[in-house]
Order: sequence, then C-alpha cells, then structure tokens
Amino acid sequence: MSTYRALGPAHAPWRTSTYSGNTGNCVQVAELAGGHRAVRDSKHPAGPTLLVPPVGWTAFTAGLRSGHFG
Repeated sequence: MSTYRALGPAHAPWRTSTYSGNTGNCVQVAELAGGHRAVRDSKHPAGPTLLVPPVGWTAFTAGLRSGHFG
C-alpha cells in the first residue's frame, strides 16, 4: 500500500480498460511499482481507488480470460 501512497492517484498513469467500450461505464487501471495495480471508476476519478497486489491482478485477469466472470 505504501507504493500507492507514494505515487498518489493524481500522478498515476491511468488507462481505460478496452473492455469498457463506449458506454460511459469505464474502468481505469494504473500500473504501479512492484506489479501492483490501482483500479478506479472513470466517472469518479477522485473517488475510491482499489489497490490490487500482483498475485490478485494475475488471478483476476486469468478469470476474465477464462470467462469466469461473465
């Protein structure tokens, strides 16, 4: 968690998920030091941000690829 605090959400290199489409319901992801990821809602960039450790991100993206979530 200290990596996220050191970087700060305003300075994170955010990108919009390609899976969000053009619906206005966008998820943004920032790659942080040490393989951590930060996730936020693009409609509320100053709102809550979820910090995901590398092992969690790997499991999450593997689940997406396998169709586990949809």
